[in-house]
Amino acid sequence: MNYARFLTAVSAARKPSPIRMLTELQQRSPASLISLAGGAPNPDTFPFRSASIEVKNGPTLTFDEAAMKRALQYSASSGIPELLTWMKSLQKDLHKPPTADMCVTTGSQEGLCKVFEMLVNPGDNVLLDAPTYSGTLAALQPLGCNLINVPSDQHGMIPAALKEVLSRWDASEVHEPGSTAPKVLYTIPNGGNPTGASMTTQRKQEVYELARQYDMLIIEDDPYYFLQFDKPWSPTFLSMDVDGRIIRTDSFSKILSSGLRIGFVTGPKPLVDRVVLHIQASTMHTSTFTQLMVSQLLHSWGQEGFLQHIDGVIEFYRKQRDAMLRSADKWLRDVAEWHTPSAGMFLWIKLKGVADTQQLIMQKALEKEVLLVPGGVFMINSSDPCPYVRAAFSLSTPEQIDEAFRRLSSLIKEAL
Repeated sequence: MNYARFLTAVSAARKPSPIRMLTELQQRSPASLISLAGGAPNPDTFPFRSASIEVKNGPTLTFDEAAMKRALQYSASSGIPELLTWMKSLQKDLHKPPTADMCVTTGSQEGLCKVFEMLVNPGDNVLLDAPTYSGTLAALQPLGCNLINVPSDQHGMIPAALKEVLSRWDASEVHEPGSTAPKVLYTIPNGGNPTGASMTTQRKQEVYELARQYDMLIIEDDPYYFLQFDKPWSPTFLSMDVDGRIIRTDSFSKILSSGLRIGFVTGPKPLVDRVVLHIQASTMHTSTFTQLMVSQLLHSWGQEGFLQHIDGVIEFYRKQRDAMLRSADKWLRDVAEWHTPSAGMFLWIKLKGVADTQQLIMQKALEKEVLLVPGGVFMINSSDPCPYVRAAFSLSTPEQIDEAFRRLSSLIKEAL
């Protein structure tokens, strides 16, 4: 594929950092190399000597003095080699991508922001299925692009609706100078935030074929991939990719730790390289310490141990989801409607007889000591009336969820 047509002027203008390249060259060199090139601080001056981290289901992670010196030092912008090797092996086994490169990012949010900056120019038409993650909207809207909503339902983006949106353009003219045809489509295919929607395999195949027809890139933002409640897990866009038109973001936030800030971008090498150039000029690299910590854990677990851990996480969230559904059925049946999420950690609730939930939640709900997210914040135009709220079942106990829905039910009935 010709990726040059997709790049913004800013991304295309990025050049490798000579200092970063020297740093990475030095780290690959033998110990006998004497380098006066790097501007790295001397780790002997750091106050931290060693660390020991207890793991629930695995051996204790230890950092002796030598390991600690490495953990606290600069590292490669694309990620430390042993973590990348482990993750590339996992991606191959899960998705079998025909060709794909990878880099580590400081959470998948950093990856998304850098991918958007790489691909989206002011005035570009960008396709997504709203309601969608508010962090995506916050990253895209300042870029001055036109966000075009593709209708969706509880099974994700609707291919027929995408086809109708794309019918405004002639597929044979998308490469013509001045064409306004969308070049980028963004979606959260599993356990969508906020809707909990998961796209079916058939729909993914149809969406991918439309992307081929109109020569679009698909940004597959999949932080809830490992929180699918039913097996086998749905095939990913990455696993269907035959052209190199999928850029995928993964996250460890929901399954290992949200505070460690480790995510991954997987995609065609020319595009991943551009993301790395942006990392070189911004954050430089994800924390070496957290990368080594996670890498030690994953290597001690092996892939089998990692997937066993995932099964335990899924089981926890399945029980949480089921508790929320029971309480919703108990308290909200007459005043709201919803679909059962098959992945993720959210229930998307439509309140009957309430045109807009913003004031109801931000003022009256707080008075009743119950807090949800009003649905408008997930819409392209957040000021449009929205009858939905998002409820998360990740943190609260089943008893707290039940009491929250009792309070919400009372609130809705008072508002009607």
